Amino acid sequence: MKPIFPSVLLTLALLLTACELTPQDQATLTAISLTATAASWTQTPLPTSTFTPTDTYTPTVTLTPTNTFTPTMSLTPSQTPTPVPSLTFTITLSPTFDFPKVMVTAAQAHCRYGPAVAYLHAADLYAGDTGLVWGRYNLSNWLYVKMDKLNYPCWVSPSVVQVTGDITTLAYQQNLHLPQSSIAEYTPPKNVRSSRQGDKVTVTWNLMYMTQDDDNGYMLNVFVCQNKNYIWDPVSLPDQYHTSYTFTDQAGCSSPSGGQIASVEKHGYTKWEDIPWPKP
Repeated sequence: MKPIFPSVLLTLALLLTACELTPQDQATLTAISLTATAASWTQTPLPTSTFTPTDTYTPTVTLTPTNTFTPTMSLTPSQTPTPVPSLTFTITLSPTFDFPKVMVTAAQAHCRYGPAVAYLHAADLYAGDTGLVWGRYNLSNWLYVKMDKLNYPCWVSPSVVQVTGDITTLAYQQNLHLPQSSIAEYTPPKNVRSSRQGDKVTVTWNLMYMTQDDDNGYMLNVFVCQNKNYIWDPVSLPDQYHTSYTFTDQAGCSSPSGGQIASVEKHGYTKWEDIPWPKP
């Protein structure tokens, strides 16, 4: 049999006497009874939550090396590899063309813009001047030279120079590249005409005025027939006042005679004007 707690007995006593007590006394007794009951309570501890960490998953990568296949080859004696021959390169150098050399032998000579005495003076040459022969002309024996002291080529007569080398290996220089007059007032001669008397052809024209300082007359670039030979016959006249010239021109050549005329000033040539040429 379980014991009866004092608090229960006290509660019963209070109930038996309640009807004989005053309201005030009843309230006091009730308070005492509750206090005693509360003091007899036993606290029941609440459960404590304990956090137990779980394992963290850390993936582990395990690398498994693969085998590298290395082919091997077994050779039988009949399969012995043939060695690859080494390549040998042979460089063949082309020889540099050796231009003939030239040296001036005359005490003083002219280098000109064209391959004849009729062309304008380009430079003075003196004994001992040296250079190279760059070409030749098919209508004369003049040489196209590049003198060491000049920065441009010009033409020289073979009679005033000594050549070392074979000029027959040189190409013919076809284009003369004559300097052109830059003065607009200077034009080719006007009213160019010609007349024939037997084998003599006289060409005439009007005067082309030039200042005395610029005046270098006229040049006639003409082809004529003489003794059945077709001849190049370039002619220069000394000043603007010479306004006619007579050529010897005969029959018997397969090519027609004729030519052109230009006014010449010290800087160069005007445009060329055709000469009307009478047939023989």
